[in-house]
Amino acid sequence: MSGTGTPSITARSAVHLRAAGSATVTEIAHTLELSRTSVENAMGALVESGLIVEAPTASAGRAGRPARRYAFHADAGHVVGVDVGVASVRVLVSDLAGRVRTQRRFEGIVAGSDGAATLGAVVADIRATLADADVPSSRIRAIGVSLPGIVDDAGRVIASVVIPEWSGVDIGAQLRQAFDCPVSVDNGVRLAAVAEHHLGVAQLVDDVVYLSVGNRIAMGLILGGRPRRGVHNAAGDIGRLAFRGLDAETGQIPWRTAADAAEVFALVESGDADARRELDAFVDELAHGIATLVMTVDPAMVVIGGGLSGAHGRLLDPLRAALPRHIRLPFDVPLVEARLGADAAAHGALVLAFRRHADAVYGVEGMPVPTVTPLPPGERGAQTDTIVVPKAARGAGTEEETT
Repeated sequence: MSGTGTPSITARSAVHLRAAGSATVTEIAHTLELSRTSVENAMGALVESGLIVEAPTASAGRAGRPARRYAFHADAGHVVGVDVGVASVRVLVSDLAGRVRTQRRFEGIVAGSDGAATLGAVVADIRATLADADVPSSRIRAIGVSLPGIVDDAGRVIASVVIPEWSGVDIGAQLRQAFDCPVSVDNGVRLAAVAEHHLGVAQLVDDVVYLSVGNRIAMGLILGGRPRRGVHNAAGDIGRLAFRGLDAETGQIPWRTAADAAEVFALVESGDADARRELDAFVDELAHGIATLVMTVDPAMVVIGGGLSGAHGRLLDPLRAALPRHIRLPFDVPLVEARLGADAAAHGALVLAFRRHADAVYGVEGMPVPTVTPLPPGERGAQTDTIVVPKAARGAGTEEETT
């Protein structure tokens, strides 16, 4: 990872402008407790790189020439986050300050379809989003990708139950060739955990278990503020081990009284006794598995995401009640609902791109990840309606296929 050690004066000055808007050399030097000469040199380098520009000045009635002001040039380039799943393909485009400018949702991939065609469809989705945002691909500084599967540091898919056609494929290299920029790829649930820690419900704690409960159960770990990958990049792939009763091959949650979880919850609401017993048994088993994880990791918080988190209190309230019965120790671990929902992994992919490729994104060593700012909920809803793009590799799926 780039940007280790003490940030340079150039990086510190750029970070200040990224957060503060505009400032003069004197203001920056005073705030950062640096010499004016050092800041002037940094401004020259940053202007030359295009990362900052001169900002409008106001004399405020004073005589003489006003001090020159500088502003961070957030639109000098863009960063893309992509989440690939069966339910949908989500694409985010942010500026260099981390503000999401455009967000689009496309139909999900089809399990069992040709791997090359599936990759081509994802590339087309990214290009369509860039065109809609009026951003040429030449201005993309980095891309982060979330996908279902075990992925190594280089972006090669080691194994994927959901997209087996991509197993052994270097997806990062394929996308680097398509867009001529740095690309990083990681597991979707791990990146959802990253997003909840960076801009979601777990921002104030550094040891987090993120549990995705949807068609499958999978975990993302944040330890010491960093995502845990493990020696074999498989940390968190625990669904079939920690939670009994899942399908041994696919890891899917089987339901006996209905076709899927939504129907089971509906039956429970209507007073169906069999469905109630099945749901109670599922919640108890889920609590048992969470207790195992809690006693292994001892996190500050457990975050529940995935498709079933949309049941809100109907799932979380009985889960909170069941968990202490399995832990049986004199402390409580907060169990909370994920804030970012189905958009979490795409935002985590955006954070990944900023973190892994900071030098390429900014052209300055030592720049930290910006505070990623999602679109406001109203705008997000208006911009995430499915864009129907007829492709052979397209098809509908069920939500939460990020493991």
